[in-house]
Amino acid sequence: MWYRLRAGRLDGLKFLRQHPVSPYVADFYCQACKLVVELDGSQHDHQTDRQRTRVLEERSLKVLRFRDNEVLQQMDAVLEVILRTAPDRTLTPTPLPEGEGLKSKER
Repeated sequence: MWYRLRAGRLDGLKFLRQHPVSPYVADFYCQACKLVVELDGSQHDHQTDRQRTRVLEERSLKVLRFRDNEVLQQMDAVLEVILRTAPDRTLTPTPLPEGEGLKSKER
């Protein structure tokens, strides 16, 4: 999962791994989207996870939870859910090559 999220590989989104989001440490966190992605293994306590999600959501964070086996067996589907959940972002357009647009020598 980290390989697919790191270095902007998922549509340019910048995720941090094991990032402190007081009073917890998020498995993955995208600050620009205010998005926390948590991976839940068999050791997770559902009651504790619900409480953790509630606290994070009270801080205006969106929390996505996936089971470990979902990530292992359906990685593309998990990444698609993350992309759909990330809010629309204003992207900076790529500058036009020299000689095009308003800086054209013809103007």
